[in-house]
Amino acid sequence: MSETSFDNYHLSEEITRALDVLKYKNPTEVQVEVIPKALENQDLVVKSQTGSGKTASFGIPICEMIEWEEKLPQALILTPTRELAVQVREDITNIGRFKRIKAMAVYGKEPFSKQREELKQKTHVVVGTPGRVMDHIERETLFLDQVKYLIIDEADEMLNMGFIDEVEAIIKKLPADRVTMVFSATLPKDVENLCHKYMKDPVNIEIASSGMTTDTIEHSLIEVKEDQKISLLKDVTVVENPDSCIIFCRTKEHVDSVFTELDRSNYSCEKLHGGLEQEDRFAVMDGFKIGNFRYLVATDVAARGIDIDNVTLVINYDVPMEKEGYVHRTGRTGRAGNKGKAITFATPYEGKFVKAIERYIGFEIPRDEAPTPQEVASGRAAFEEKIGGRRIVKNNKTARINQDIMKLHFSGGKKKKIRAVDFVGTIAKIPGVAAEDIGIITVQDTMSYVDILNGKGSLVLQAMENTTIKGKKLKVSKALK
Repeated sequence: MSETSFDNYHLSEEITRALDVLKYKNPTEVQVEVIPKALENQDLVVKSQTGSGKTASFGIPICEMIEWEEKLPQALILTPTRELAVQVREDITNIGRFKRIKAMAVYGKEPFSKQREELKQKTHVVVGTPGRVMDHIERETLFLDQVKYLIIDEADEMLNMGFIDEVEAIIKKLPADRVTMVFSATLPKDVENLCHKYMKDPVNIEIASSGMTTDTIEHSLIEVKEDQKISLLKDVTVVENPDSCIIFCRTKEHVDSVFTELDRSNYSCEKLHGGLEQEDRFAVMDGFKIGNFRYLVATDVAARGIDIDNVTLVINYDVPMEKEGYVHRTGRTGRAGNKGKAITFATPYEGKFVKAIERYIGFEIPRDEAPTPQEVASGRAAFEEKIGGRRIVKNNKTARINQDIMKLHFSGGKKKKIRAVDFVGTIAKIPGVAAEDIGIITVQDTMSYVDILNGKGSLVLQAMENTTIKGKKLKVSKALK
């Protein structure tokens, strides 16, 4: 790999600084291939596994090329699930943090009116699920005239979920003069057809799927009868004693029953499936990210959109029915250069699914024996000790980039004729504060939010208590979230 550092791409100071804080040291394989071509505005079709760093591969060039002054969205990113939309929005916000790039996510099951209000603000990047994006386009709350970049993420999953017609309808509404990038773990015929139809001489990039194999993830399979799975699960978790673990089940009923069993045995755990309210799903995801609990029991809904660098163990409690599912699930571990383990429980009747997975991933999953009673007994003390404590998250990217940022709440907005420039003008005059210490500004009808960067929040908060903006005295406080 000739490119060894992000310096080779001559990125702006703001983006470089964010990458440093996020500890993005060296570009991954997909980033090495995608970033230079994306910076040259080429259409791309990228076949790459989950967990390979692909969000940053399009996030970095998009953030670099966006013009901050433009009020209307310049990039539209389509994702198959709400979880992924939120994850991608977070990644783009982090990368574009010091350039003050405003990214927002739109998806169903959240009030339309709330999203409509947010879209009235300056918004550089919109990330969303096809249904809700189409909704906003039809109701004329999302304007596409300035969109220069379209990203279709997890295109194969869009197809599986039946979104392909909506994706096509959205593409037809976009300016013809744009850059289109499609990312997919697999490239089914329909996705290829879509690419040929709507892209200009796309460059095909294929990142060898061996990345998901045995380099960073140790795979194994244990054969077990259905009624003995739960006791096997408990034995395996005692012996492995992971820092953090996702247990994948095929149905929400299985998730509920496994969760109940573990919860009863005092495991620090939570559950995640499509039957939960959207707000609860996000709360569980966030709790897992910041380390509130160690075990997450989930259906495949969580296999995409969980980007946590230190999941040390994935257990397939049920063999995934789709061979691609195996890749997406196991791709939750061994991320960002860490080592991980993936253990699959297979009943004697699931041989054909296992065979299909093995053909698809290109290697045979090593068979393993269930832990012996002696192994379980000798691991018990260490397990008991760890299960009581919170897990330590060493690498929460968002927390790292936000640690020097304070969000301030002001009691005035558009109705008082206050604009973002008025905040910049006033705050930049405070001794010790410069324009580059001011982050994203959101001006609503009756209130405004201003991010203060570089640890200058308290200074600004204090100064603004006795300062007027456009001759108006506004109440200022630290925003709650």
